[in-house]
Amino acid sequence: MAAPLPDMFSFCVDPGTVAASVDVRFINNIKGKGLFAKRSIKKGETIFVERPLVSAQFLWNSLYKYKACEYCLRALETSEENARRLSGIPDLSLPHPELCRVRPERHQACPQCQVMYCSSECRQTAADLYHQVLCLGPSQEDPDHPMNKLKDAWRSMHYPPETSSIMLMARMVAVVKQAKDKGHWQKLFSHFCSRAANEEEEIAHKLLGEQFKGQLALLHSLFKEALFDDDLNRWFVPDGFLSLFALVGTNGQGIGTSSLSQWVHACDALQLPTQQREQLDSFIDQLYKDIEKETGDFLNCEGSGLFLLQSSCNHSCIPNAEASFPNNNFLLQLSALCDINPGEEICISYLDCCQRDRSRHSRHKILRENYLFVCSCLKCIAQMDELDVTSEEDEGDAEGETEGDELEDEMTDV
Repeated sequence: MAAPLPDMFSFCVDPGTVAASVDVRFINNIKGKGLFAKRSIKKGETIFVERPLVSAQFLWNSLYKYKACEYCLRALETSEENARRLSGIPDLSLPHPELCRVRPERHQACPQCQVMYCSSECRQTAADLYHQVLCLGPSQEDPDHPMNKLKDAWRSMHYPPETSSIMLMARMVAVVKQAKDKGHWQKLFSHFCSRAANEEEEIAHKLLGEQFKGQLALLHSLFKEALFDDDLNRWFVPDGFLSLFALVGTNGQGIGTSSLSQWVHACDALQLPTQQREQLDSFIDQLYKDIEKETGDFLNCEGSGLFLLQSSCNHSCIPNAEASFPNNNFLLQLSALCDINPGEEICISYLDCCQRDRSRHSRHKILRENYLFVCSCLKCIAQMDELDVTSEEDEGDAEGETEGDELEDEMTDV
């Protein structure tokens, strides 16, 4: 009889194949664990596909009518509905509507609170996993309900662009409260790093500083009022709440879904005569210009999730793998950016493309404040002699911008 697979692979699609391809190893007390290749992995190859333990749509994203399945975050608007809303053109018609994969006839609402799901399967899975605890029933729109007060407090502290959500913490609590085997789920969540500070490097998470003490105290009070459970008392005491806050802040992986993006990729794959291809490409180019003018950069249904195996991937400013969400839902696909040899560590970047192009000092500042470590990848080592500021930061200082002003973008006074 085969030995049971470790917890780290338990949320992967085809976990047996993944376990034969990669290995999670402890590196040292500073880096913790890391993900390593057990075989040769080719550029462009899918290393694994994984679903999250928990995920949640960002609260501002939901408020602004980005409609997503409450469980899997699949975009619920058809590609044409999505294009009309984002472009501000109400009578817009998309060519090749048959390429839209959204199926409104399959959508189902929770019969008690009316939150929407992309299918009966997602509605039932959510109900079995956590929604019985979080369902507000007829109080869904009641501003005085403790859960809605918690959501409003979070929105008033954390403005777009959003990077985390108090609802990810709420889902964690709800899953454990509703589970028959509470210890199993608590063990799974214990795999994530939850330290609020790096004492060795004297780094504290930027949202847990003294300047946010009052805001965190309010969130803690509302979180306790809405969700307290005796079995999870350690998550509700002040230090436990801060650790939970740090856990979702440092481990939450952003998720983006879009029916329009999926339609565009399907259009790109069409085999068309040259003239039709040029017409379609021109239409799509103009559509994105109209969307940029009307909506800006906020195109997707956005949220975050906790992915067990992906969380073991360390950062590099020159990553050899990247995460994406090609299925218009919360399934994370990790793909190789280059050939990876057996025994080589698989690293992703915690920074976006623009951030990776900034100076070593700027990259380190972001990583220290959000992820509590000092990067020592090959790129950072090669740039050790760089100046400690960039021209952009010099300009910001000249205009009177301070570090406190930057932090104010993340959390503001209630």
